[in-house]
Amino acid sequence: MKHKLLTAASIGTVAALALTGCSASSDGGSADGDVTLQMVESLTNPARTDLLRGLLDEFEAENPGITVKLVSPPTEQADQKIQQMLQSGKGVDVLEVRDLTVGPFSNNGWLYDMKSDLADWDGWNELTENAQAAADTDGKSYFVPYGFYGLSLFYRTDLVADAGFDGPPQSWEDLLEQASAIQDPSSNVYGYAFRGGPNANSNVVAAIEAYVIDDLNVEDAFLLNDGTTIFAAPEAQDAVDTYFELFTQASPPSAVSWGYPEMVAGFTNGTTAFLLQDPEVIATVQESSLSEDQWDTAPLLVGPTGKAAQPLATAGWGVTEASEHKEEAVKLVEFLSSSGPATTFAQKNSLVPIIAGAAEDDFYKTGPWTSYVTMTENPDTYINVVQPRGVSWWTEWIQKSDQDVQKVLLGDMSTQELLASWDEYWTEKYATEKG
Repeated sequence: MKHKLLTAASIGTVAALALTGCSASSDGGSADGDVTLQMVESLTNPARTDLLRGLLDEFEAENPGITVKLVSPPTEQADQKIQQMLQSGKGVDVLEVRDLTVGPFSNNGWLYDMKSDLADWDGWNELTENAQAAADTDGKSYFVPYGFYGLSLFYRTDLVADAGFDGPPQSWEDLLEQASAIQDPSSNVYGYAFRGGPNANSNVVAAIEAYVIDDLNVEDAFLLNDGTTIFAAPEAQDAVDTYFELFTQASPPSAVSWGYPEMVAGFTNGTTAFLLQDPEVIATVQESSLSEDQWDTAPLLVGPTGKAAQPLATAGWGVTEASEHKEEAVKLVEFLSSSGPATTFAQKNSLVPIIAGAAEDDFYKTGPWTSYVTMTENPDTYINVVQPRGVSWWTEWIQKSDQDVQKVLLGDMSTQELLASWDEYWTEKYATEKG
């Protein structure tokens, strides 16, 4: 499956919980004919929750008799909370499904296949080809994406200029050079917002993929074209050595435990000069104390051969198999995925949108979004790839790999041992899958 993120003319062409609040009857309604849907989100933050609640209010206004209760657990705990609720078999009708969770959730039979429902939905043809492709998981539709994430480099234009550089770094080596030059702990200025905490593995893998890009299997970006894993490639050693030098030479010591919130805060509060993150951070930076002329975004960092691998990540809205209100739940998913609500949600969260017509909006043609235009207009340099995020062991992999990154940062594991362990892990998993 081929993917694109964004062009100037087109976007993404191939791009605790409470129980249900009513007693359901056999026809999926309640005794008084009204239906209450319980919806749970995963990637929560206050502004996003307020936005989503506003869209749900619109849905309720258009659909008298349907009430939607939104549950918003803290992001760091959300997927675990959702899994606990899914295991109980009750309490959730509509949920946020991520490319990281669709595999284990569907393998456990927790997600409803909406394929036949979506076949009669008028909004399907308004979706980009990329959104339509993402909505297909081995012939089934467990979720409709609400947008796409793609990595870019956020950078402080003023700090880069003050350090004597003409522009932002283009390669991982450039990043190490500039971040090291900017590093000044005595002034509380650090080069790079290193990710040492939750999901620390993701940026390590991004560096490795850039270094092995010429031999990379773009349909399964943890493999090379010869069938071996990317972690066994000689270039992978250069990649991880360069990457971990960013921690030792150009990051605050506290970054050993930084996850998403701390990384973003480190950049927006002026502590760090560089941040590798998804476009949703654009809105956060725009609302920060940084002025418009102090920061910008640059394309994803390339490896030694001048190319980068852009992993296309996504998430969306799905329906639970256990829901007693599937018709109404699917109707809510279709509403959120329709042109108006979907475009609003994408813009407010700085996501690559799922609606093809959104490309004409100046919102996606100016300012920090131009780096995404650059990447899509140069597909031979910024190569979109598919990571195996849908495998049933992905959650297990995240836990293992994050622990290994921690061990390296704490001096309890060498980079050679890390790569050997990751190669062994994926080689065994692939062999078991094929066997």
